[in-house]
Amino acid sequence: KLLTHNMLMCHVKGCSTDNFPLRIEEAELEQVEVEFNEDFVRRLLTKIDWPAFVQTAFALGVDQLPASLPETVDDEFLHRIHRVALETKLKEGKMICNGCKHVYPVSDGIPNMLLQETEV
Repeated sequence: KLLTHNMLMCHVKGCSTDNFPLRIEEAELEQVEVEFNEDFVRRLLTKIDWPAFVQTAFALGVDQLPASLPETVDDEFLHRIHRVALETKLKEGKMICNGCKHVYPVSDGIPNMLLQETEV
């Protein structure tokens, strides 16, 4: 889910700049139905990195969200966030660090964040 992507960063040894958010390429997206929970989505808004979330949604062509989080959010906006964060799944593709260019493959919706011994 794009919510998970918003929490991942590169952990390659020595990679400490431009390591978040990971760039998504060769994306195969899937829409999965998830029950809407207004309280959960409202709490989610305080936890996600909004600029990274907006950038990823735009880059993937999922949604054009406002550059900054609105002061007041209505039900329609909460449903948009729910759809992007919780119902949009990266099924296959690559997540690439902009800093060190390390590639993290995604297969069956699971990102492989394991590093080689030389990268830790």
